[in-house]
Amino acid sequence: MNPPVEPLALDADEARTRLPRLTVIDVRTPGEYAAGHLPDALNIPLDRLDSALPVLRQLPGELLVVCASGARSERACRSLAEHGIRAMTLTGGTQGWAGRGHELRRPAPGKRAVWAMERQVRFAAGAIVLVGLALGLLHPAWQLLSAGIAGGLVFSALTDTCGMAALLSKLPYNRSHPADLEATLAALAERGQSPVT
Repeated sequence: MNPPVEPLALDADEARTRLPRLTVIDVRTPGEYAAGHLPDALNIPLDRLDSALPVLRQLPGELLVVCASGARSERACRSLAEHGIRAMTLTGGTQGWAGRGHELRRPAPGKRAVWAMERQVRFAAGAIVLVGLALGLLHPAWQLLSAGIAGGLVFSALTDTCGMAALLSKLPYNRSHPADLEATLAALAERGQSPVT
């Protein structure tokens, strides 16, 4: 079995220069996407990427996949490569993009932004640890809750996966409406029928 191929990567400055010629797919949750995304990026959450494969295969030009830090977009690029779709990842993700001073599109006024998934995970893990320690004052067995979270964080770091992020992504404010994904796929299908410029 061949070792996995590292996805091609663009840094923020190179991506900004090439942006007009790229199709940009943001694989974060809809809530994270709404909090700020690259100009003209379309949102297809990582857990819905398989439903977009037929449309992504038809796209002309280059495909850039982005997330908050680059970890989820790398996984997405590997998954796409397994299906014969070549894609690049944005080094440092939207955090690196914003850190270089490049524009992030924000939601329309009145739309509530959602924390980035990494921030949601840190908050949830920290809150559960504190609850476990506080309840541990009542009965020592509750400290196992904190130990379980600590073990989960170590496992997450060693495997570069995050079970808590997978659970949090299922919460209503992190989910897209089916109509949103259908609209995104329709927009991509339209791009697939347009000549490359």
